[in-house]
Amino acid sequence: MAFILTFLGKGGTGRTTMAIAAAKKLAAAGKRVLLASQGGDPAVNILLGTPVGTEPTAIADNLQAVRFETAQLLESGWEQLKKLEAEYLRNPFFKEVYGQELDVFPGMDAAFAANELREYDEGGKYDVLVYDSSNDVETLRMLAMPESISWYLRRFGKVIQDSDIGRALSPFVQPVSQAVLSVDWSRDNFAEPTNRVNRMLDEGKNTISDPTQVAAFLVTTADPVAVSVAKYRWGSAQQVGVTVGGVLANQVERPELLESEFAAIAVSEVPVKVEDNWGPVEAAMPDFMAAAASAPRPIEVNVRDRQVRLFLPGFDKKQVKLTQYGPEVTVEAGDRRRNIFLPPELRGQPVKGAKFQDRYLIVSF
Repeated sequence: MAFILTFLGKGGTGRTTMAIAAAKKLAAAGKRVLLASQGGDPAVNILLGTPVGTEPTAIADNLQAVRFETAQLLESGWEQLKKLEAEYLRNPFFKEVYGQELDVFPGMDAAFAANELREYDEGGKYDVLVYDSSNDVETLRMLAMPESISWYLRRFGKVIQDSDIGRALSPFVQPVSQAVLSVDWSRDNFAEPTNRVNRMLDEGKNTISDPTQVAAFLVTTADPVAVSVAKYRWGSAQQVGVTVGGVLANQVERPELLESEFAAIAVSEVPVKVEDNWGPVEAAMPDFMAAAASAPRPIEVNVRDRQVRLFLPGFDKKQVKLTQYGPEVTVEAGDRRRNIFLPPELRGQPVKGAKFQDRYLIVSF
């Protein structure tokens, strides 16, 4: 599997420059790298000195670049949906709607980007996927998707199944479905598609939580606002289960002053890029994989001591809220909410205590 690398920070701090420098350095080290950018922002074209299209474009030895255009991906995805519909429905009703007519809704960018990264990862052609998004809030939502979707399917499926309406409709599901769907109810036609979706979501969750497969790095300048945003993104990334491997201090005269702000992860000083000379910037890039592997993990579960520890930097005690309404525990920090899927030994057990200490939320069962 490929190592997926992305960058978080306030707009204007140089995230795209860092992404390109990282891609160049990794490619020069012999890694097969794909630099993927979201949308039609011309910054990537200008910095690379060549147009980047919607198919991988060769930039240098071992380095290719591609642009994710959501409208085009929506069109392609819609045609796949119509084929699936025709396979299962006797009278498909999407066949008269064409992908070229559809417009992009908010949130589609992240969903389609996630799917494209997954497909490039599964393709096996690249060792590293460097993802550069114009909106890192959308990047975090994208990375949170496998866990969020899995939770919705898990909780709402169980709620509907156990509800009065679910039990009342159950006897009618098979005959009604048989009249509408092109299926043979003598066998479980939907078991394989359902299992495929669940497997894909589980694989996505495992990939995102593994720092040897996915990591984010913070980018900041010396501007106090940029530093504050980077710290907030740090905590938000931990909330979606993504390991933050370090900080790239872009054009910061005294990067050591940032070390107290970002204790527990390394701060790398990045010099100013002069015209087309990428050498000094590339040289300043850290060993991304090693840094991510040694960084604090977002969550640690200790079944023996019946404890869960969540690393939540960038937040204080007042910004963290713990609730337990169902069989799982929900942690709210900033604008993100995370439902913790506990191991069987702790699942459904009541929370006996919780404390926020040294940027860790420690929950006892």
